[in-house]
Amino acid sequence: MNRAFSPFLKTVFVAFLAVSSLAHAAEDKKAAAKADPAKGEALYTNGDNARNIVACVSCHGAAGNSTITQNPKLAGQHEAYIAKQLMNFRSPERNNPVMSPLAKALSDDDIKNVAAFLSAQSPKPGAAKDKDTIDLGKHIWRGGIAAKNVPACAGCHSPNGAGIPAQYPRLAGQHQDYTVAQLTSFRGGGRNNSPQMTAIAERLSDKEIKAVADYIAGLK
Repeated sequence: MNRAFSPFLKTVFVAFLAVSSLAHAAEDKKAAAKADPAKGEALYTNGDNARNIVACVSCHGAAGNSTITQNPKLAGQHEAYIAKQLMNFRSPERNNPVMSPLAKALSDDDIKNVAAFLSAQSPKPGAAKDKDTIDLGKHIWRGGIAAKNVPACAGCHSPNGAGIPAQYPRLAGQHQDYTVAQLTSFRGGGRNNSPQMTAIAERLSDKEIKAVADYIAGLK
């Protein structure tokens, strides 16, 4: 009996494997679908009234070049980093009264599309403003603070502030006010999506935070 059915069962098993492989291939293809920057631009510029999603441009400026110093410049930011932050805004890791509701209203595809659009935009440069702290900011950025076990910012964010794609964000030209707010939030526990940055920020004084934030604004 077993011998008689063996070829039949073998055929069924092979067919099952084939169907299963095709199903997995279809799922993988769907998961690997490329982002659509054009759709990202439309959502960024116009929002989506049907889903109560306001236009990102109203806070982050045309093509991601925010002119409001409390809101970050997003032009040229790494695609993977933008997507990660939007995902984090959906969780307690980065709870924000403005961004969290918006991020929760976005689909995963929306996030990928907006991130792709912003990463392709050209960032406008900023400028350091405080001459009295430029040397301190430069020292922290390039060499850290050995006495406090603070590593050089350039080690992760690169000497010119370009960052490392998919790992560390671009910071060059970022608004001083925004950078100060984020470092202070890391230090105080308001932002919890980077244990590394929390540990570093906890060792920085207000003066040091302001100095390095000002220096960052002048990086190109």
